[in-house]
Amino acid sequence: MNTAVAPKVQVPDVAGQITYAMRSMGVAPIPRNYELFYEAYIGSNPALTRELAALGAHATQAELDTLGAQYFNTNPARVFDDAHTRISGELDGLLRILRQEQSSLESYTRLLGETHKRITSKSNASVELIENAIELLSQATGDTMAHGERTVEDVVQRSQEMDQVRKELDEYKRIANTDSLTRLSNRRAFDDRLAAVFNNPGMRPVTALLLADIDNFKKINDTYGHPVGDKILATVASVIRSNVRRDVFVARAGGEEFALIIEGNTAEEVTAIAERIRRTLETTPFKNSRTRVNYGPITVSIGICMASNAEDAGELYSRTDIALYGAKNAGRNCIVLYQDGMQKDFSKSWLIYKA
Repeated sequence: MNTAVAPKVQVPDVAGQITYAMRSMGVAPIPRNYELFYEAYIGSNPALTRELAALGAHATQAELDTLGAQYFNTNPARVFDDAHTRISGELDGLLRILRQEQSSLESYTRLLGETHKRITSKSNASVELIENAIELLSQATGDTMAHGERTVEDVVQRSQEMDQVRKELDEYKRIANTDSLTRLSNRRAFDDRLAAVFNNPGMRPVTALLLADIDNFKKINDTYGHPVGDKILATVASVIRSNVRRDVFVARAGGEEFALIIEGNTAEEVTAIAERIRRTLETTPFKNSRTRVNYGPITVSIGICMASNAEDAGELYSRTDIALYGAKNAGRNCIVLYQDGMQKDFSKSWLIYKA
């Protein structure tokens, strides 16, 4: 374990910078525009970033919408509207089936009453009349039973179709919350999960946010190209995922930054988990199997903050980010655990966990 003094660093206000960029370009501050600029800013899709920049300072809403349709080809509002329409149609059909069944049963009940009167009436006690009544009743019973079977089949079919809509929505939600490159959760899912941390105050002392950032990743992209960078991102994601429990939330927070929400562990235990990730990545070979080019070593800097050191999700992320920047400024390939006062007094020694 080594100690190091971290210099004062400036932590970027992502939301503020995005809002400023939109305002300076005269872009309306509506949700779909913010999502576009957000994805471009965090760098999760370099092509989107380049095309948005190419629109210049006077992009029209039509141009922005075209770009959004190109990169976000599934419109959440349209998906849920379509699902609502389909479910409403199935429910309307189900209600019609039930009304028809009710009407059929009411008719059958009336027929039972009339037949009973005919059979029990002393004035109509002829064998032929009774036989006709029984035949009519038998036929009506058969028709009613057949109708009931069809009703059951229709209800089952409608239920199955509604269940299919539910499954499609679940799958859409999974896709919408998954980073296509690393197959981890994306920033949208991370923001939702981070906010949920503070729903259970009792868990805060044993809940941590961990941010891991690949060291010198821009140099890797510039030297070997983005396709190689993408493969490295996917491999780093796989290494991180394989070194934590299944219940640990792991996301690609943007660009070359990964976020983990770890519950049920003390600060010392979380630091040990982070060290395992750091050491595994440091010793993982990153080579091209065909050309034998060695891209490594690939290392990460890691910042950690316990949820008990923050009042809300925004502060937890900000303080973890401060710890991450401290690790970067302390020489990279190391871990910084946030301590009270770090953001106010950067002259204090920070604990650095490094082999």
